[in-house]
Amino acid sequence: MQKIAIDRIPELFSAIAAERALYLPLKKKGAVNFGKWEKGAEVDLSALHTVKSPKDLFFPQSEDLVSFKMQGKEISVDAPDAPDEKFVIFGVRACDAKGMEVLDRVFLSDPVDTYYQARRKNGVVVTLSCSAPEETCFCSVFGIDPARPGGDVSAWIADGGLYVKALTEKGEAFLSGLSLLEAADEAEIEPAVKALGEIMEKLPLKDLDLNGIDGNATEKLFGSEQWTELSRACLGCGTCTYVCPTCQCYDIRDFDTGREIRRYRCWDSCMYSDFTRMAHGNPRKSQVERFRQRFMHKLVYFPANNDGMYSCVGCGRCVAKCPISMNIVKVVKALGPEARNKV
Repeated sequence: MQKIAIDRIPELFSAIAAERALYLPLKKKGAVNFGKWEKGAEVDLSALHTVKSPKDLFFPQSEDLVSFKMQGKEISVDAPDAPDEKFVIFGVRACDAKGMEVLDRVFLSDPVDTYYQARRKNGVVVTLSCSAPEETCFCSVFGIDPARPGGDVSAWIADGGLYVKALTEKGEAFLSGLSLLEAADEAEIEPAVKALGEIMEKLPLKDLDLNGIDGNATEKLFGSEQWTELSRACLGCGTCTYVCPTCQCYDIRDFDTGREIRRYRCWDSCMYSDFTRMAHGNPRKSQVERFRQRFMHKLVYFPANNDGMYSCVGCGRCVAKCPISMNIVKVVKALGPEARNKV
């Protein structure tokens, strides 16, 4: 383990940015999102959640795939090179780091998404332990420890310093190039780790019970009468999917620039009425079907096909952002043991 004094963190950022692009939680107009760091940028390492998750660095909201030009009867096709920017994303919370593992299951399985693969290869993920979880957090329900946040390098702010520990070969290579760091004893962060554990024990959602909601529950839950009532107020706005660190749905579209046809992909949402629309229409014609699809995928379909791994990491963004307060926590409570015990 190594450390650097809190007041020298800007020096550390400058040293990192001199070698590769550095992305940090930056505050702009009252909102915090990951952005490319430059001197003078307002860094906010205290923000528990960025508005959008850091998946944007590996799976961008929009990216070009290929372009076509036609001159007479000749058609030329131009595909962009694989992303090659070497970068560090610093300040990722444990829930978002786990979200990247979920995305890995999707984009690094055959057929491999080469754009995502290149960014994962070129990016170093430096996580940051939480210090003040919010009431909307429930990452521990999915076995995530915010005091041991994972990534290539884990970091903690404690005892007047920033402490870092490499967890992968990529992380070790990254830290070896930072001469500003000095050796530290892991015992120095234990008071902060203990304090975080005490906070986690007091969170209102820590006992959310997933018993019976897993990859074996398709038949039991798909036909539940609860879906109609749960989805009744849903606006189909897609906010939950856009702030989610594990949602991976995208659409592919063509845009005529006047000089060429540009094919690009962009995030999409299973909550939209035109999602996966085909020639005969949308296979899920009602909002209740679309609502059910989202939560069945998170809690049942994904774990059924990924060794029990849920496609939810308990970050709480959807709990905080849903305009009608209908989120995955309420779905679990309506379908899980808490509801069954009332019958």
